[in-house]
Amino acid sequence: MAELGGGKAPPAPPLARVLPQGENGVGGGAVRVGTRRSQLARIQTDSVVEMLRELYPDVHFEIVAMSTTGDKILDTALSKIGEKSLFTKELENALERNEVDLVVHSLKDLPTSLPPGFTIGAVCKRENPLDAVVFHPKNCGKTLHLLPEKSVIGTSSLRRAAQLKKKFPQLEFRDIRGNLNTRLKKLDEKEDFSAIILAAAGLKRMGWENRIGQLLSPEDCLYAVGQGALAVEVRAKDQEILNMVSALHDADTVLCCIAERAFMKRLEGGCSVPVAVNSMLSDGQLYLTGAVYSLDGSDSLKDTMQTSVNYPQQNEDGPNDDVQHVGITAKNVPGQALQAAENLGVELASLLLSKGAKHILSVARQLNDAR
Repeated sequence: MAELGGGKAPPAPPLARVLPQGENGVGGGAVRVGTRRSQLARIQTDSVVEMLRELYPDVHFEIVAMSTTGDKILDTALSKIGEKSLFTKELENALERNEVDLVVHSLKDLPTSLPPGFTIGAVCKRENPLDAVVFHPKNCGKTLHLLPEKSVIGTSSLRRAAQLKKKFPQLEFRDIRGNLNTRLKKLDEKEDFSAIILAAAGLKRMGWENRIGQLLSPEDCLYAVGQGALAVEVRAKDQEILNMVSALHDADTVLCCIAERAFMKRLEGGCSVPVAVNSMLSDGQLYLTGAVYSLDGSDSLKDTMQTSVNYPQQNEDGPNDDVQHVGITAKNVPGQALQAAENLGVELASLLLSKGAKHILSVARQLNDAR
């Protein structure tokens, strides 16, 4: 990916400015980091804390783990629960109560509109955003094309199921819930599933890359908004912590994810409807492909648009210093580039809406509610 003109993250702010003694519960240099309890969430949080420790070696970081609604409800498909902040609400409550100073999330778990008083202060460099197929040991070496007819594929994602039903009509798709460990155990120890679909990023972070039997290209399966990226959520008015985490921003990832989130927000999408994207930055041009699907994949709309994000970094201190773009505050990325990325997402969604996307999504939502 091309470097943006002036879009690279600046060096970390000086510590004394970042953590004044006694403010915001970080007196004495202790910063509390909230995370979900799952093994993957802990690995992701540890990786962010490790980056912060390298930037701020004198600060003590304390990790506070908690369970979320999404972790507790394991017998219902995510799309059926109807709660936008399934994996984030308890963490945000702790942030609001000043029990933690920042929270690490998978960006795809964060709604496009955050509750008042919060912002995403950092989006870290994205891991591979593609979906991956993990096969039952007896199907090792196969691809989805080679599985016998009526083979059952496990996925809790309407987005994945809609795209793959259309591409592989001979296969059957069934919900599978639980964290990564649980899903892999269900796959390996029972005969219920021939394969399951998971995010490649999570498998890689867990050290299970060797389980990936097939990577699904964007032609096979567009990915979820924000997939593969980690987000650091903070209190919007907590300037010290906001300055501190902003050094973690990856400019390319920020621009791609702002475009994706703006696309989703304009469509009013969520995990209860199949919305999918693919974004790429090359030579100062940001390309966004977005699509909406009916639940069975038979009806869909898909298009691609591009825009220039090649703007120089300007001194933008002042009243607009902390402008949020679909929940993200990124002072160290040129403001014009951020706005162009957001506009791209909105314009692409508007194009699909003008072609009938609202009808496809409302039918998908109704059918999902009736399931």
